Amino acid sequence: MAVRINCSIQNTLSLLNPPLSSLRFRASPLKLNPQFHFGQNPSRGALFCTYATTDITPSNAEPFVLTTPLYYVNAPPHMGSAYTTIAADAIARFQRLLGKKVIFITGTDEHGEKIATAAMAQGSTPPDHCNLISQSYKALWKDLDISYDKFIRTTDSKHEAIVKEFYSRVLDSGDIYRADYDGLYCVNCEEYKDEKELLDNNCCPVHLKPCVSRKEDNYFFALSKYQKALEETLNKNPNFVQPSFRLNEVQSWIKSGLRDFSISRASVDWGIPVPDDKSQTIYVWFDALLGYISALSDDQEQPDLLKSVSSGWPASLHLIGKDILRFHAVYWPAMLMSAGLSLPKMVFGHGFLTKDGMKMGKSLGNTLEPNDLVDKFGTDAVRYFFLREVEFGSDGDYSEERFINIVNAHLANTVGNLLNRTLGLLKKNCQSILVVDSATAAEGNSFKDNVENLVDKARIHYENLSLSSACEAVLEIGNVGNSYMDQRAPWSLFKQGDTAAEAAAKDLVIILETVRIIAIALFPVTPSLSWRIYEQLGYSRDQFDAATWKDTKWGGLKGGQVMAQPKPVFARIENQTEVEDKKSKGVAVGKTVKSKGKLKLKQAQEVAGA
Repeated sequence: MAVRINCSIQNTLSLLNPPLSSLRFRASPLKLNPQFHFGQNPSRGALFCTYATTDITPSNAEPFVLTTPLYYVNAPPHMGSAYTTIAADAIARFQRLLGKKVIFITGTDEHGEKIATAAMAQGSTPPDHCNLISQSYKALWKDLDISYDKFIRTTDSKHEAIVKEFYSRVLDSGDIYRADYDGLYCVNCEEYKDEKELLDNNCCPVHLKPCVSRKEDNYFFALSKYQKALEETLNKNPNFVQPSFRLNEVQSWIKSGLRDFSISRASVDWGIPVPDDKSQTIYVWFDALLGYISALSDDQEQPDLLKSVSSGWPASLHLIGKDILRFHAVYWPAMLMSAGLSLPKMVFGHGFLTKDGMKMGKSLGNTLEPNDLVDKFGTDAVRYFFLREVEFGSDGDYSEERFINIVNAHLANTVGNLLNRTLGLLKKNCQSILVVDSATAAEGNSFKDNVENLVDKARIHYENLSLSSACEAVLEIGNVGNSYMDQRAPWSLFKQGDTAAEAAAKDLVIILETVRIIAIALFPVTPSLSWRIYEQLGYSRDQFDAATWKDTKWGGLKGGQVMAQPKPVFARIENQTEVEDKKSKGVAVGKTVKSKGKLKLKQAQEVAGA
């Protein structure tokens, strides 16, 4: 069942962070047993503003700090990583449209045994391997139009300094102690496993590989001490973890009893050394989570934990996959409490992606490579499909057939064709010049009210992180625009001349204003397509870049404004069967480019700035 969040992010994010004095604890020394055999080890109402508002966001407002996970560099980026980042980018772009100061953080997690092993398998060194994979993430983010503000690498020197300072604060709180650990360890998960959760032959249920027996002398974090504080935090702030069914998971984990966890490794060399103990390195998760704070530090200054915190912490929103929910909703808050720092305002755990109804994997030969998708279909198509078709928070499925059908129907037909045929009529009958302001053209016309109501719906859905519903509302604007065009039939009115032709010219202004509003409202999802639309409407790049959500208000187009020559703004995707069928009938086929599957992509005319 689709899950929707019913509270706006503005209302939700103001509820957290009780006074630190109620969260900070001073621990008495713990009595230790010679060894620990743990039974469990965790794995890694809408705020609505009318357009009467003159200033969307006060200049002294807190920044909106948004994070993706720091992606593990054992392998190049996959579609799951791309999905999280595309969603984060859409949210960041929407918040910027509202006038917010946004700090969008992403990056790479580069320490740990698995990284060293992956580097060795490639005949490389860990630093060289990390440089290569980290760069591949940056390249993909560029191809996907990801507008991040901070890219942190856990091998950055400023990050290491802040991790060590944080570690010392937790140590000073009495929450780090030394003890032996004897258990079964999954190298791929980089964590100890409880025997009860393993499959036959002690295989990890995630990676399906046998865990190895290990006994280590490690440093531990006293997570159990924060059980009551975490319970109280979730009870007082139920929106801290979203969607709500993820909150239920977290509460269940905590209720079952929290156990202290190892935060160092004696057998892993590729990591940040524990302060005052070079024989141990800090556990990758204790290390990587601090990237959300170290990213806030200025590259030109001496790294300082509190100075970084003052630059934007706490985060407004952590976006993560559900598989790392426990680290972000249990471990991380407890660590922050121990260090006397504020908690993030919301942790949102989205679902997994499948392909043709099946879990993806190299062994099944059905992996979904984001670079291949972008090469075949383009950035806008990839962004739109996953944000429109996957209910944010739930699992979602990709199939090539549905991808083509959705993208063609929504972007090529509903939006692109509406713009193209309207501009064609304007060129033929009005020399591509608007005869009147859009505000005047729509006077007394209820169509304008319908569009504005749908814009309001889209805004509320964006605020509530209901990205699929936001796309739906914007697409509905396109649907009503097409219906208006068909009902009014301006091509017929132009033939009648006189007042009918005057009415037709006004109708074209109304439809083009509708498409202009679509471009702004869909910008968080398809930024390049939105620019191509604006360019067709005669705007400069500077005018487009200056647009805000207030520009979704009716009345942007002005009389006398000259439209560009009609060109397709989005290429319709044709499958191989369609191409061959057209050829057999002697129908002209647009220039196509072969792709890896049975698809060919019809090329639109070159559009400047695309």
